Amino acid sequence: MSRLSRRECMGQGIGWAAAGAMAFDSAFAGPGPKRDIKHGRGHPHHHRFFDKAGSAPDSLNGLALAKGLAFGCCLGTGVHKTAATTTTPAPSLKPFEKIKSGYDDPQMRGLLVAQCGILVPENELKMYALRPTPKGFDFSRADLLMGFAGQYQMAVRGHTLLWNRTQWLPEWVSKFDFGKTPGAAAEKMLREHIKTVCSRYSGRIFSYDVVNESIAPATGEMEDSPFTKAMGPEVIDFCFHAAREAAPKAQLVYNDYMSWSPKDAAHRAGVLKLLERLKKANVPVDALGIQAHIGSNGMGTATGFLGDADQVEWKKFLDAVIGMGLDLVITEFDINDKSVNGTIAERDKVVADYAKAYLDIALSYPQTRYIMAWGLSDKYSWLQHTSPRPDGLPKRPTPYDEKFQPKALRKAIVESIAAAPSRPLLLMTTA
Repeated sequence: MSRLSRRECMGQGIGWAAAGAMAFDSAFAGPGPKRDIKHGRGHPHHHRFFDKAGSAPDSLNGLALAKGLAFGCCLGTGVHKTAATTTTPAPSLKPFEKIKSGYDDPQMRGLLVAQCGILVPENELKMYALRPTPKGFDFSRADLLMGFAGQYQMAVRGHTLLWNRTQWLPEWVSKFDFGKTPGAAAEKMLREHIKTVCSRYSGRIFSYDVVNESIAPATGEMEDSPFTKAMGPEVIDFCFHAAREAAPKAQLVYNDYMSWSPKDAAHRAGVLKLLERLKKANVPVDALGIQAHIGSNGMGTATGFLGDADQVEWKKFLDAVIGMGLDLVITEFDINDKSVNGTIAERDKVVADYAKAYLDIALSYPQTRYIMAWGLSDKYSWLQHTSPRPDGLPKRPTPYDEKFQPKALRKAIVESIAAAPSRPLLLMTTA
């Protein structure tokens, strides 16, 4: 079986279809002897190594690199269940059980390798996937993705060490008895979790969303999770310090879905208040992750689309963040077009125009270091499994359609990158 050329890969949008997962040893102890590559979930392949992902100059990552940016995407392994459990670890995940595995589709893997230089596991590093029970870890699905990324020399983001919202934690956490000294017990649990994850992928993950979505959008106050109850708001400080200790060279990110809508003013204010406190306390936070789920509330529910941008206040918010010495990262970019009517072409144009306006602002800041799409093809977007469109048609939230063909959104991303000022490229290795 011969490898596709890079040009063939770009032309067909399905190159590198033979991509699979490398058989990594359990220690993940950095460079070692060459090992056989395996297809999919374990089928042998005779090739050993492949060209670097996203290296073609006209790929999304290649175009981004020319400006000192980088481009990446999430990839998932499917149903939110693990080998260690037969039930969904977090009840809130029920709507997403029908999501198919993009990883199992060679065309999806091929498109990702052709266009992206960074991979982030869609759900496989979240606590509910790694910790279906209080005892032990299940790294099976995360290891598949890490092996795949290593095969193509893709940089990897870690998402997330703590999702500090009760509905997205394993169900057992809410029922856990933290005893007479809950703060100490919670610290022990979180330290073990962070150290175990960071140690396993030492030298491979260059950036961690240390804490995800800890500000309540409606009030701007801290979310009331089991860890917040046990440790207070300082649970955030603790996680960043523990992450710095376990991954001293990694970029440490606070990640949230505040947007430029006027109704998100309290959310933005709460995030700024949190970041200001962390910086004043010398907590090692390096960047703000802006999810950029445009037209969504971060959980897939549509929030309106047209006419909801307060660009003046949004720029003030971004100015305040970089004024603290923090970088910006677009971590989960997609467009929820539930409320956009018209033909496919008309819908795609609205999405592209809106996305370009958003990205033009974000990329105008040299502190914005890279862009992560939350799905590259409509076929595997998580938004297909949230609130449906009134006409019942599939949503079109990503740069490529369900047949892996480029859409107007891809062109908009390219145009925003082309208009962005150059900047120094962030080092995406911790080895």
